[in-house]
Amino acid sequence: MKFADRLATVGPYLFFDLDQKAAAARARGVDVINLGIGDPDLPTPGAIVDAMVEGARDPATHRYPDYQGALRFREAVAHFYQRRFGVALDPRQEVLGLIGSKEGISHLTWAAAGPGDVVLVPEPSYPVYAVQARLAGATVFSLPLTAGQGFLPNLAAVPDPVWRRAKLLWINYPNNPTGAVADRAFLADAVDRCRAHDVLLASDQAYSEIGYDGYRAPSVLEVPGAKEVAVEFFSLSKPYRMTGWRLGAAVGRADAIHALSLVKTNTDSGQFTAIQLAGVRALEPDQDQAIQAAVGVYQRRRDLAVSALRAAGFDAAAPRATFYLWVPTPPGLSARDTAALVLDRTGVVLTPGSAYGESGEGYVRLSLTAPDDRIQEACGRIAAMRLV
Repeated sequence: MKFADRLATVGPYLFFDLDQKAAAARARGVDVINLGIGDPDLPTPGAIVDAMVEGARDPATHRYPDYQGALRFREAVAHFYQRRFGVALDPRQEVLGLIGSKEGISHLTWAAAGPGDVVLVPEPSYPVYAVQARLAGATVFSLPLTAGQGFLPNLAAVPDPVWRRAKLLWINYPNNPTGAVADRAFLADAVDRCRAHDVLLASDQAYSEIGYDGYRAPSVLEVPGAKEVAVEFFSLSKPYRMTGWRLGAAVGRADAIHALSLVKTNTDSGQFTAIQLAGVRALEPDQDQAIQAAVGVYQRRRDLAVSALRAAGFDAAAPRATFYLWVPTPPGLSARDTAALVLDRTGVVLTPGSAYGESGEGYVRLSLTAPDDRIQEACGRIAAMRLV
Protein backbone atom coordinates (compact mmCIF):
# COMPACT_ATOMS: atom_id res chain seq x y z
CA MET A 1 0.00 0.00 0.00
CA LYS A 2 1.20 3.53 -0.79
CA PHE A 3 0.65 5.90 2.10
CA ALA A 4 -0.16 9.60 1.83
CA ASP A 5 2.37 11.75 0.00
CA ARG A 6 2.43 14.17 2.95
CA LEU A 7 4.44 11.62 4.97
CA ALA A 8 7.36 12.19 2.62
CA THR A 9 7.72 15.69 4.10
CA VAL A 10 8.52 14.46 7.61
CA GLY A 11 10.94 12.07 9.26
CA PRO A 12 10.92 10.27 12.62
CA TYR A 13 10.16 12.50 15.58
CA LEU A 14 13.41 13.88 17.02
CA PHE A 15 12.99 12.58 20.55
CA PHE A 16 11.82 9.16 19.39
CA ASP A 17 15.11 8.91 17.50
CA LEU A 18 17.10 10.00 20.58
CA ASP A 19 15.29 7.44 22.74
CA GLN A 20 16.15 4.71 20.25
CA LYS A 21 19.84 5.65 20.27
CA ALA A 22 19.92 5.77 24.07
CA ALA A 23 18.20 2.37 24.29
CA ALA A 24 20.70 0.85 21.87
CA ALA A 25 23.59 2.16 23.96
CA ARG A 26 22.07 0.73 27.14
CA ALA A 27 21.65 -2.62 25.39
CA ARG A 28 25.42 -2.58 24.81
CA GLY A 29 25.96 -2.18 28.55
CA VAL A 30 26.69 1.56 28.47
CA ASP A 31 25.83 3.64 31.55
CA VAL A 32 23.75 6.20 29.65
CA ILE A 33 23.12 9.70 30.99
CA ASN A 34 20.34 11.21 28.92
CA LEU A 35 20.60 14.99 28.76
CA GLY A 36 18.87 15.11 25.40
CA ILE A 37 15.22 15.38 26.41
CA GLY A 38 13.59 18.09 28.52
CA ASP A 39 11.60 15.76 30.78
CA PRO A 40 11.72 16.91 34.42
CA ASP A 41 13.15 14.28 36.76
CA LEU A 42 11.56 15.93 39.80
CA PRO A 43 8.20 14.37 40.75
CA THR A 44 4.86 16.08 40.34
CA PRO A 45 4.01 17.94 43.60
CA GLY A 46 2.07 15.77 46.02
CA ALA A 47 -0.92 18.12 46.31
CA ILE A 48 -1.50 17.80 42.55
CA VAL A 49 -1.24 14.01 42.68
CA ASP A 50 -3.70 13.93 45.60
CA ALA A 51 -6.19 16.04 43.65
CA MET A 52 -6.04 13.65 40.70
CA VAL A 53 -6.54 10.62 42.97
CA GLU A 54 -9.51 12.27 44.63
CA GLY A 55 -10.96 13.17 41.25
CA ALA A 56 -10.45 9.66 39.89
CA ARG A 57 -12.47 8.24 42.79
CA ASP A 58 -15.49 10.30 41.74
CA PRO A 59 -17.56 8.23 39.27
CA ALA A 60 -18.64 11.43 37.54
CA THR A 61 -15.14 11.77 36.10
CA HIS A 62 -15.30 8.32 34.51
CA ARG A 63 -17.53 9.52 31.70
CA TYR A 64 -16.57 11.51 28.62
CA PRO A 65 -14.97 14.83 29.54
CA ASP A 66 -16.12 18.22 28.32
CA TYR A 67 -14.79 18.53 24.79
CA GLN A 68 -13.50 22.05 25.39
CA GLY A 69 -12.07 21.24 28.79
CA ALA A 70 -13.82 21.21 32.16
CA LEU A 71 -15.17 24.68 32.96
CA ARG A 72 -13.43 24.53 36.36
CA PHE A 73 -10.10 23.99 34.60
CA ARG A 74 -10.70 26.78 32.08
CA GLU A 75 -11.67 29.11 34.94
CA ALA A 76 -8.49 28.14 36.80
CA VAL A 77 -6.41 29.00 33.71
CA ALA A 78 -8.17 32.37 33.44
CA HIS A 79 -7.55 33.10 37.12
CA PHE A 80 -3.88 32.14 36.72
CA TYR A 81 -3.45 34.50 33.75
CA GLN A 82 -5.06 37.33 35.68
CA ARG A 83 -2.86 36.75 38.72
CA ARG A 84 0.40 36.04 36.87
CA PHE A 85 0.21 38.33 33.83
CA GLY A 86 -2.60 40.77 34.58
CA VAL A 87 -4.49 39.44 31.55
CA ALA A 88 -8.29 39.06 31.71
CA LEU A 89 -9.71 36.04 29.86
CA ASP A 90 -13.25 34.80 29.31
CA PRO A 91 -12.99 31.11 30.28
CA ARG A 92 -15.86 30.17 27.96
CA GLN A 93 -14.70 31.99 24.83
CA GLU A 94 -10.96 32.62 25.24
CA VAL A 95 -9.70 29.46 26.98
CA LEU A 96 -9.59 25.92 25.59
CA GLY A 97 -8.35 22.87 27.51
CA LEU A 98 -5.80 20.72 25.69
CA ILE A 99 -4.27 17.24 25.93
CA GLY A 100 -0.91 18.94 26.33
CA SER A 101 0.15 21.93 24.25
CA LYS A 102 1.67 19.76 21.49
CA GLU A 103 -1.81 18.64 20.51
CA GLY A 104 -3.08 22.22 20.43
CA ILE A 105 -0.10 23.45 18.40
CA SER A 106 -0.82 20.77 15.82
CA HIS A 107 -4.54 21.43 15.66
CA LEU A 108 -4.15 25.21 15.42
CA THR A 109 -1.85 24.78 12.43
CA TRP A 110 -4.49 22.70 10.64
CA ALA A 111 -7.17 25.24 11.56
CA ALA A 112 -5.17 28.21 10.29
CA ALA A 113 -3.19 27.08 7.24
CA GLY A 114 -3.39 24.86 4.18
CA PRO A 115 -2.08 24.53 0.62
CA GLY A 116 -0.93 27.86 -0.79
CA ASP A 117 -0.51 29.42 2.65
CA VAL A 118 2.71 30.26 4.47
CA VAL A 119 3.55 29.52 8.11
CA LEU A 120 6.37 31.65 9.55
CA VAL A 121 8.53 29.38 11.72
CA PRO A 122 11.63 30.40 13.69
CA GLU A 123 14.54 28.03 13.44
CA PRO A 124 16.03 26.42 15.37
CA SER A 125 12.73 25.62 17.06
CA TYR A 126 10.44 22.94 18.44
CA PRO A 127 10.05 20.61 15.40
CA VAL A 128 6.26 20.40 15.66
CA TYR A 129 5.74 23.92 14.24
CA ALA A 130 7.31 23.12 10.87
CA VAL A 131 6.25 19.49 10.68
CA GLN A 132 2.56 20.24 11.20
CA ALA A 133 2.67 23.07 8.67
CA ARG A 134 4.05 20.67 6.06
CA LEU A 135 1.49 17.99 6.95
CA ALA A 136 -1.24 20.60 6.48
CA GLY A 137 0.13 21.31 3.00
CA ALA A 138 1.38 24.82 3.85
CA THR A 139 4.76 26.28 2.98
CA VAL A 140 7.23 26.90 5.80
CA PHE A 141 9.14 30.18 5.71
CA SER A 142 12.06 29.92 8.14
CA LEU A 143 13.13 32.77 10.39
CA PRO A 144 16.76 32.15 11.42
CA LEU A 145 17.62 32.68 15.09
CA THR A 146 21.23 33.71 15.56
CA ALA A 147 23.37 34.67 18.53
CA GLY A 148 24.01 38.07 17.00
CA GLN A 149 20.29 38.88 17.20
CA GLY A 150 19.86 37.40 20.66
CA PHE A 151 18.10 34.42 19.06
CA LEU A 152 15.15 36.64 18.11
CA PRO A 153 13.72 36.49 14.57
CA ASN A 154 14.23 39.51 12.33
CA LEU A 155 10.59 40.14 11.44
CA ALA A 156 11.52 43.24 9.46
CA ALA A 157 13.41 41.04 7.01
CA VAL A 158 10.32 39.02 6.00
CA PRO A 159 9.45 40.05 2.41
CA ASP A 160 6.05 41.64 1.82
CA PRO A 161 4.97 38.87 -0.62
CA VAL A 162 5.60 36.33 2.16
CA TRP A 163 3.59 38.35 4.68
CA ARG A 164 0.71 38.51 2.18
CA ARG A 165 0.56 34.70 1.99
CA ALA A 166 1.26 34.12 5.69
CA LYS A 167 -1.46 32.80 7.97
CA LEU A 168 0.48 32.03 11.12
CA LEU A 169 3.61 33.26 12.92
CA TRP A 170 5.13 31.13 15.68
CA ILE A 171 7.13 32.59 18.55
CA ASN A 172 8.46 30.74 21.59
CA TYR A 173 9.93 32.68 24.52
CA PRO A 174 11.50 31.62 26.78
CA ASN A 175 12.93 29.70 23.87
CA ASN A 176 13.45 26.02 23.25
CA PRO A 177 16.17 25.10 22.32
CA THR A 178 18.31 28.22 22.81
CA GLY A 179 17.14 29.36 26.26
CA ALA A 180 16.79 32.93 24.93
CA VAL A 181 14.20 35.37 26.26
CA ALA A 182 12.18 38.14 24.59
CA ASP A 183 11.30 41.53 26.02
CA ARG A 184 7.97 43.32 25.73
CA ALA A 185 9.26 45.50 22.90
CA PHE A 186 9.81 42.45 20.69
CA LEU A 187 6.39 41.05 21.60
CA ALA A 188 4.72 44.38 20.84
CA ASP A 189 6.47 44.53 17.46
CA ALA A 190 5.29 41.00 16.63
CA VAL A 191 1.72 41.94 17.56
CA ASP A 192 1.86 45.10 15.41
CA ARG A 193 3.22 43.27 12.37
CA CYS A 194 0.66 40.48 12.63
CA ARG A 195 -2.14 43.00 12.94
CA ALA A 196 -0.87 44.92 9.93
CA HIS A 197 -0.68 41.79 7.78
CA ASP A 198 -3.75 39.94 9.16
CA VAL A 199 -1.60 37.07 10.44
CA LEU A 200 -2.42 34.97 13.51
CA LEU A 201 0.34 35.22 16.11
CA ALA A 202 0.88 31.95 18.02
CA SER A 203 2.97 32.09 21.19
CA ASP A 204 4.24 28.83 22.70
CA GLN A 205 4.66 29.71 26.39
CA ALA A 206 5.78 26.33 27.78
CA TYR A 207 8.65 27.73 29.89
CA SER A 208 7.22 30.98 31.26
CA GLU A 209 7.58 29.91 34.90
CA ILE A 210 11.18 28.68 34.68
CA GLY A 211 13.29 31.80 35.05
CA TYR A 212 16.51 32.50 36.97
CA ASP A 213 18.11 35.36 38.88
CA GLY A 214 14.74 37.05 39.35
CA TYR A 215 13.68 36.87 35.68
CA ARG A 216 9.93 36.42 35.01
CA ALA A 217 8.80 35.99 31.43
CA PRO A 218 6.00 38.16 30.05
CA SER A 219 3.00 36.88 28.14
CA VAL A 220 2.38 38.18 24.63
CA LEU A 221 -1.19 38.84 25.80
CA GLU A 222 0.14 41.59 28.08
CA VAL A 223 0.64 43.71 24.95
CA PRO A 224 -2.36 46.06 24.53
CA GLY A 225 -4.65 44.69 21.82
CA ALA A 226 -2.81 41.36 21.60
CA LYS A 227 -5.99 39.33 22.11
CA GLU A 228 -7.15 40.63 18.72
CA VAL A 229 -4.29 38.85 16.94
CA ALA A 230 -2.70 36.27 19.27
CA VAL A 231 -3.23 32.83 20.73
CA GLU A 232 -0.93 31.59 23.48
CA PHE A 233 -0.28 28.00 24.52
CA PHE A 234 0.28 27.36 28.21
CA SER A 235 1.43 23.95 29.35
CA LEU A 236 1.50 22.45 32.83
CA SER A 237 4.18 19.97 31.73
CA LYS A 238 7.37 21.83 32.60
CA PRO A 239 6.53 24.16 35.54
CA TYR A 240 4.51 21.57 37.44
CA ARG A 241 6.54 18.53 36.32
CA MET A 242 3.49 17.00 34.62
CA THR A 243 4.91 15.93 31.25
CA GLY A 244 3.25 12.52 31.41
CA TRP A 245 -0.12 13.94 32.45
CA ARG A 246 -0.67 15.76 29.11
CA LEU A 247 -2.49 18.91 30.14
CA GLY A 248 -2.39 22.43 28.77
CA ALA A 249 -4.53 25.26 27.46
CA ALA A 250 -4.83 27.64 24.52
CA VAL A 251 -5.86 31.19 25.40
CA GLY A 252 -6.46 34.44 23.56
CA ARG A 253 -8.21 35.48 20.34
CA ALA A 254 -11.75 34.12 20.54
CA ASP A 255 -12.34 33.24 16.89
CA ALA A 256 -8.98 31.44 16.73
CA ILE A 257 -9.86 29.50 19.88
CA HIS A 258 -13.15 28.56 18.21
CA ALA A 259 -11.38 27.43 15.02
CA LEU A 260 -8.91 25.37 17.06
CA SER A 261 -11.83 23.87 18.96
CA LEU A 262 -13.50 22.78 15.70
CA VAL A 263 -10.44 20.75 14.71
CA LYS A 264 -9.83 19.46 18.20
CA THR A 265 -13.38 18.34 18.99
CA ASN A 266 -13.56 16.50 15.67
CA THR A 267 -10.27 14.74 16.43
CA ASP A 268 -10.16 13.82 20.11
CA SER A 269 -12.49 13.55 23.09
CA GLY A 270 -10.60 15.63 25.62
CA GLN A 271 -8.44 14.91 28.64
CA PHE A 272 -9.55 12.72 31.59
CA THR A 273 -11.50 15.02 33.90
CA ALA A 274 -9.60 13.89 37.01
CA ILE A 275 -6.37 15.10 35.41
CA GLN A 276 -8.03 18.45 34.70
CA LEU A 277 -9.03 18.67 38.37
CA ALA A 278 -5.38 18.09 39.22
CA GLY A 279 -4.62 21.00 36.90
CA VAL A 280 -7.05 23.17 38.86
CA ARG A 281 -5.08 22.35 42.01
CA ALA A 282 -1.78 23.04 40.27
CA LEU A 283 -2.86 26.54 39.26
CA GLU A 284 -3.79 27.61 42.79
CA PRO A 285 -1.47 30.27 44.27
CA ASP A 286 0.06 28.04 46.94
CA GLN A 287 1.67 25.87 44.24
CA ASP A 288 3.90 28.78 43.21
CA GLN A 289 6.19 27.65 46.02
CA ALA A 290 6.60 24.23 44.40
CA ILE A 291 7.54 25.91 41.11
CA GLN A 292 10.12 28.12 42.79
CA ALA A 293 11.61 25.16 44.61
CA ALA A 294 12.10 23.36 41.29
CA VAL A 295 13.51 26.51 39.68
CA GLY A 296 16.05 26.65 42.50
CA VAL A 297 17.14 23.11 41.67
CA TYR A 298 17.46 23.90 37.96
CA GLN A 299 19.42 27.07 38.68
CA ARG A 300 21.87 25.11 40.83
CA ARG A 301 22.27 22.58 38.02
CA ARG A 302 22.65 25.37 35.46
CA ASP A 303 25.49 26.92 37.43
CA LEU A 304 27.13 23.55 38.03
CA ALA A 305 26.99 22.54 34.36
CA VAL A 306 28.07 25.93 33.00
CA SER A 307 31.04 26.04 35.36
CA ALA A 308 32.12 22.50 34.46
CA LEU A 309 31.76 23.05 30.71
CA ARG A 310 33.62 26.35 30.80
CA ALA A 311 36.43 24.71 32.75
CA ALA A 312 36.60 22.12 29.97
CA GLY A 313 36.95 24.85 27.32
CA PHE A 314 33.36 25.12 26.07
CA ASP A 315 31.78 28.52 25.48
CA ALA A 316 28.76 27.74 27.65
CA ALA A 317 26.39 30.62 28.43
CA ALA A 318 24.08 30.70 31.46
CA PRO A 319 20.48 31.15 30.25
CA ARG A 320 17.99 33.37 32.08
CA ALA A 321 15.17 30.87 31.55
CA THR A 322 14.27 27.26 30.56
CA PHE A 323 16.29 24.26 31.72
CA TYR A 324 18.46 24.03 28.61
CA LEU A 325 22.04 24.96 27.79
CA TRP A 326 22.73 25.88 24.15
CA VAL A 327 26.41 25.09 23.76
CA PRO A 328 28.62 25.80 20.72
CA THR A 329 30.25 22.69 19.28
CA PRO A 330 34.04 22.28 19.15
CA PRO A 331 35.80 23.73 16.08
CA GLY A 332 35.62 21.43 13.08
CA LEU A 333 32.78 19.27 14.42
CA SER A 334 29.18 19.47 13.25
CA ALA A 335 26.31 19.29 15.71
CA ARG A 336 25.42 15.71 14.74
CA ASP A 337 29.06 14.60 14.79
CA THR A 338 29.51 16.13 18.24
CA ALA A 339 26.41 14.44 19.64
CA ALA A 340 27.36 11.09 18.06
CA LEU A 341 30.95 11.30 19.32
CA VAL A 342 29.88 12.21 22.85
CA LEU A 343 27.35 9.36 22.98
CA ASP A 344 29.82 6.84 21.56
CA ARG A 345 32.69 7.78 23.89
CA THR A 346 30.90 8.81 27.07
CA GLY A 347 27.35 7.45 27.03
CA VAL A 348 25.97 10.98 27.38
CA VAL A 349 23.01 11.86 25.15
CA LEU A 350 22.95 15.43 23.83
CA THR A 351 20.63 16.86 21.19
CA PRO A 352 22.30 18.14 18.00
CA GLY A 353 21.21 21.70 17.36
CA SER A 354 20.79 21.02 13.65
CA ALA A 355 17.85 18.73 14.49
CA TYR A 356 15.92 21.92 15.30
CA GLY A 357 16.74 23.62 12.00
CA GLU A 358 19.65 24.73 9.85
CA SER A 359 20.46 27.66 12.11
CA GLY A 360 20.97 25.21 14.96
CA GLU A 361 24.11 23.91 13.27
CA GLY A 362 27.16 24.51 15.43
CA TYR A 363 25.33 23.88 18.72
CA VAL A 364 24.22 21.04 20.96
CA ARG A 365 21.45 21.28 23.53
CA LEU A 366 21.97 19.96 27.04
CA SER A 367 18.98 19.48 29.35
CA LEU A 368 19.21 20.03 33.10
CA THR A 369 16.50 17.47 33.88
CA ALA A 370 18.74 14.88 35.53
CA PRO A 371 20.00 14.64 39.13
CA ASP A 372 22.90 16.89 40.09
CA ASP A 373 25.38 14.04 40.41
CA ARG A 374 24.49 12.69 36.96
CA ILE A 375 24.89 16.14 35.37
CA GLN A 376 28.25 16.51 37.09
CA GLU A 377 29.26 13.03 35.94
CA ALA A 378 28.15 13.79 32.38
CA CYS A 379 30.11 17.04 32.24
CA GLY A 380 33.14 15.26 33.66
CA ARG A 381 32.96 12.57 30.99
CA ILE A 382 32.66 15.20 28.25
CA ALA A 383 35.58 17.18 29.68
CA ALA A 384 37.73 14.03 29.73
CA MET A 385 37.28 13.71 25.96
CA ARG A 386 39.23 16.98 25.51
CA LEU A 387 37.17 18.04 22.51
CA VAL A 388 38.28 21.67 22.98
